[in-house]
Amino acid sequence: MLTTFAAYLVVMIVIGVWVYRRTNTLADFALGGRRLNAPTAALSAQASDMSGWLLLGLPGAVYAQGVGATWIAIGLAAGTYLNWLLVAPRLRTYTERASNAVSLSAYLESRFEDGTRSLRLVSALVIVVFFTVYVSSGLVAGGVLFEDVFGVDSRLAITVSVAVIVMYAFLGGFLAVSFTDVVQGTMMFLALLVLPLMGIALLGGFGGLGGALAERTPALLDMGREASFTDGTWSAGSGLGFVSIVSLLAWGPGYFGQPHILARFMGIRSVHHIPVARRISTSWVLVTLLGASLVGLVGIGLLDQPLDNPERVFIALARELLNPWVAGVLLAAVLAAIMSTADSQLLVASTALTEDFYRAFVHRAASERALVWVGRATVILVAIVAYVIALGGGAVLDIVSYAWAGFGSAFGPVILLSLFWPRMTWTGALGGIVGGAVTVVVWQNVEALSGTGVYEMIPGWIVALLAIVVCNGIGHRPQRDWSGPMTEPESRAVGV
Repeated sequence: MLTTFAAYLVVMIVIGVWVYRRTNTLADFALGGRRLNAPTAALSAQASDMSGWLLLGLPGAVYAQGVGATWIAIGLAAGTYLNWLLVAPRLRTYTERASNAVSLSAYLESRFEDGTRSLRLVSALVIVVFFTVYVSSGLVAGGVLFEDVFGVDSRLAITVSVAVIVMYAFLGGFLAVSFTDVVQGTMMFLALLVLPLMGIALLGGFGGLGGALAERTPALLDMGREASFTDGTWSAGSGLGFVSIVSLLAWGPGYFGQPHILARFMGIRSVHHIPVARRISTSWVLVTLLGASLVGLVGIGLLDQPLDNPERVFIALARELLNPWVAGVLLAAVLAAIMSTADSQLLVASTALTEDFYRAFVHRAASERALVWVGRATVILVAIVAYVIALGGGAVLDIVSYAWAGFGSAFGPVILLSLFWPRMTWTGALGGIVGGAVTVVVWQNVEALSGTGVYEMIPGWIVALLAIVVCNGIGHRPQRDWSGPMTEPESRAVGV
């Protein structure tokens, strides 16, 4: 297993070194010069999307609660498809029009003609804060993995994880992150295909799996119920009400506001590549979400000893069913899932600090070479802060859900309406970002609100939409017709 892990880490670093010389400008560092083909953009988007929660958090939730926990997967699958269908084509075109914007903050400032620059400042601040928290979830997942597989202290494991991620993100920027995502996405896909199929075969097929789950409690097979897992035993638990189901499905709309996924839309070669990328992404998501859910269920049926921590079910199954070499490959897929998201998030946070703070407010005449090195330095800065947060621990799925809601509420309504509502103003966009982000933070930290069981994405979206409408009349309408036909230079730029 150690040999397999070491080989995987070396490959990631080699990719970073390989693309180092191809990273000469901030556009190269932040978006890879907009050169991604359809398969690379698709696999990179989904690998950076799913993170360690796909192999740790989701199987763990299904292991503890049964099929009732899979509503979240349904929401995510729908959100993936709609994001590629509605957002990707227009965002690719609009960011090209916005003076070739390399960050969401720069795009929003140009789209709404915000002369005060407050929209850029606030949106970049939200990106840096929530991504720093988000990156920490990946480091916690890396700690769980190394601690389980090699028995090392979690602090040492987190240190190793952050060191490798920083190394290749520092060297190669967006291209290194995207190319490593292709490798990582492929590993995740194969792991979530092979492991559950092996487990189901050992149980005697899907009938055997269903019988094993029913022996524990029939609630594990009920989509309308959330089983209870306490002290190593499963019980019927409680029914899933309307609020609970909607809260799980609400993860889907969060896709519209995830900067690390939207960056792949901005970096794809042309709008003509998007339909193929959409089909690849949707297929990848359907297979991996189904596989992750089955891992949780197979773990219930096959593992003799109930797990103290349900989020370790994938790791436990791999070690139980496979020889060390094959298990090493599958467990390296967990590390791939962790790194594929953390590296993307580091890069987007670094771009926000470089483009939206340093160049916008500190040194507007900075050279491209200087900006690339500032970007590399901020990768290290964000990683250090995330590392400190990660040392505090926490459940992977809990940290991810908070950051996902933060981005989804702050940017989801704003991005979507910026592409489809020509009359939207910069004050409406600013109100939406602030309203969505603040609502998520308050909802998460006020017990009277978080105790309702309503996922903070729902009130976050509602407040953001209301804030956009209320604040929209204060600012001036953009003079440029963003929804009009493309000029000839714009058509050439997006490959039409």
